[in-house]
Amino acid sequence: MWFLVVFALAAGGGAVAYVPLLTVLLPLKITALLGSEDVASLARVTFYGAIVASLANIAFGMISDRSGVRLPWVVAGLISSSILLVMIGEARSLTMLIVLIMAWQTCQNMMLGPLLAWAGDCVPDSQKGTLGGLLAMAPALGALAGSLVTFEALVPEQYRLVTVALLVAVLVLPAIVIGRGRSIPELKKPVGRAEAGTLDHRRSRSAVSRMWLARFLVQISEAGLFAFLLFWLRSISEGFHENTAANIFSAVLVVSIPLSLIIGRWSDAHGRPIRPLAACAAIAGIGLVAMSISTELPTAIAGYVVFGIAASIFLSLHTSQTLRVLPQPQHRGRDLGIFNLTNTIPSIVMPWITLALVPGFGFSGLFILFACLAVVAALLLATLPRHA
Repeated sequence: MWFLVVFALAAGGGAVAYVPLLTVLLPLKITALLGSEDVASLARVTFYGAIVASLANIAFGMISDRSGVRLPWVVAGLISSSILLVMIGEARSLTMLIVLIMAWQTCQNMMLGPLLAWAGDCVPDSQKGTLGGLLAMAPALGALAGSLVTFEALVPEQYRLVTVALLVAVLVLPAIVIGRGRSIPELKKPVGRAEAGTLDHRRSRSAVSRMWLARFLVQISEAGLFAFLLFWLRSISEGFHENTAANIFSAVLVVSIPLSLIIGRWSDAHGRPIRPLAACAAIAGIGLVAMSISTELPTAIAGYVVFGIAASIFLSLHTSQTLRVLPQPQHRGRDLGIFNLTNTIPSIVMPWITLALVPGFGFSGLFILFACLAVVAALLLATLPRHA
């Protein structure tokens, strides 16, 4: 259990690295460089960064597979991404900022790709649900770090990025120091071509495809609400304060932690790893339907809370159960990099979906689409065989 906790904190370190930067500090940096809130420039920076992050996660996952070691890549990624994070604060032009963000995303994923693959080498299937529950801490830690580094009485503006880098190191290093050398040989045993062609492994590949698509569908909704929550709330109640929206978002993440842990431990104890995922996707769809028909602020917030908690539990448990269904341990890092596309692609396509729907159908039309996607995700998972 101690290793699960320190690993979950290390994963939280990854969230602390990017959540404050991408949600608060990067927009502020662009405003400081250009003298105004330039949405188009922010979109360019995040778009290029997302592309690089997607490729780097796959690449370093493959490299850690081929090299047979994970932690040296995690350490190298931690050091280099921390240096680049501080350098971002010194950028003097938009071009320089874009280059630094792309380099930072590369090194950040040098750390994150092998780190998650390492969990697949160390955590037995009987504890995957518990690990998933603990991983719910990661987004909450990221949100709390954003609040901390923007609290001017505690962290001066010029030290914000340095503080973020220090927080990341404090969270990641214990897992590296305490857990080094830890692995379970059975979990790393390669699967040969003959074994990969058996019926069980063909079923496993089908389960992987369904797991990928289900997460992708839910992540589209999550990315949409992450980006447009405040705009939607202000469409219901003009003047809705941004701090209240941030508090609701943070509260949802915090409440999700104990619920994820309870449900994850239940799935371990009863040998039903997929059932909670299907249930959470369905509940997220219900929350989205409630949001689509809400015309008053209390019911709108209630619908979002239902969606947010269910989606947060789904994503944390899904991460750990993905480690269980991947069919070839020798390609675990590469395959997790491909799964990481379910995190980055929705952020790229989501603005275009919103621009296509909201002007003609309003946010209600957008949320109905999201609800349909969540229901499809639930059906994909509910129809998986129990052994999957």
